[in-house]
Amino acid sequence: MADEHPARRAGELSRSAVSRGARDEWLALFADDAIVEDPVGVSPLDPTGKGHRGKAAIAAFWDNVIMRLPGTRVEFDYPTQIAVGDECACVGSLTNHLPNGASFRVEGVFVYRVNAEGKLVSLRTYWDYAKGVFTPPPKQRP
Repeated sequence: MADEHPARRAGELSRSAVSRGARDEWLALFADDAIVEDPVGVSPLDPTGKGHRGKAAIAAFWDNVIMRLPGTRVEFDYPTQIAVGDECACVGSLTNHLPNGASFRVEGVFVYRVNAEGKLVSLRTYWDYAKGVFTPPPKQRP
């Protein structure tokens, strides 16, 4: 669609790539000097709180966080999206479904910012790690 907002489109492409486990496709969406802060601030996923800057750091984030366990599936539910300027803020939740049947769900605001070429220059997510909902795997029958 010709009038589609570039940041909304980049966010949709990002979520699609993550949902399908398409690492190289996801990395190609980012500008070389982009930053991923997921979540913003200090957390177990980013002990320094400075984010992951540059393609090598973002690739490591994919390998060590997003798809740390082969077979992980990420599901996004963003019923509200507000695209203004060069950003799109999505309000909703994401759920990481782990291969053993466990899951981890967070609610928050997920902000995608693009440059003039439509490349992601930042992905900043606002959610509280401590408030994530962990569902353990189903119990195995003996």
